[in-house]
Amino acid sequence: MTINRSDIPLVAAIAPVFVFFTLPIAYLVSVSFKTKDDVLSGHFLPTSPTLDNWPAAFEAAHLSGFIANSVAVSLLAGALTLLLTLPAAYAVLRLGIGGKWLGDLTLSSYMAPPIVALIPLFYLLKAAGLLNTHAGLVMLYGFANIPVAFWLLTPFLRRMPLEIEQAAALDGAGPLRILVHIVVPIIVPGIVATLIIVSVLAYNEFLFASAFTFSDETRTLPVGISLFQGDRLVNFGQMAAASLAGIAPVYLVALFLQRYLVAGLAHGGLK
Repeated sequence: MTINRSDIPLVAAIAPVFVFFTLPIAYLVSVSFKTKDDVLSGHFLPTSPTLDNWPAAFEAAHLSGFIANSVAVSLLAGALTLLLTLPAAYAVLRLGIGGKWLGDLTLSSYMAPPIVALIPLFYLLKAAGLLNTHAGLVMLYGFANIPVAFWLLTPFLRRMPLEIEQAAALDGAGPLRILVHIVVPIIVPGIVATLIIVSVLAYNEFLFASAFTFSDETRTLPVGISLFQGDRLVNFGQMAAASLAGIAPVYLVALFLQRYLVAGLAHGGLK
């Protein structure tokens, strides 16, 4: 691959960004192959590479179970978020329900720090019998990510040709039928992008998962990785291996569905 002289400024501008985002992953890979003494040496590359951290990471904690819990909870929570947000966003934008203030209020609710809701949510889940359950986390993440989903879906709905919906209404279709049979098929890229983003947010969440789950059967990956830190010793090598194993599903999803993900982050539809 050759680089034209005209492309050199662009490459020079992109290179620092590329290094900034890849260097932490590269260091994580390096640490996963280091011994405890090698980690403390501060060298970037392992001086005595070892594979012991990888099997030890899966033996020291229920790592595969944590990853499975995170995948299941994040996907179900993402589906719940879409199920709640898509009709709500359509009703606000197309039917004028809630006026102009409802959309702004929905977005502003995401600005509050999550920790302020920790104690009320704890007692709410306890009263509902959902503490230390996957269902409790699914409901919590499903509702918590509604502002993000609303923000992501709004541009796709606004780009929908209004004439198509008006023609369907003239044929006798109601709002729900228009949404399900006309709007949803057209904005599938936006729906997929939103599902990816809100699912990743649920996958990475730590605060609520650490407060509301107490057993290996329900703990998610971020909480599981924190278990590698003891009172007097941090198993950096095992923690690095566990982190790499945990982020692999997210990177694979981003790799294969990056077209939809980029479209969602760009706030527009796909051409």
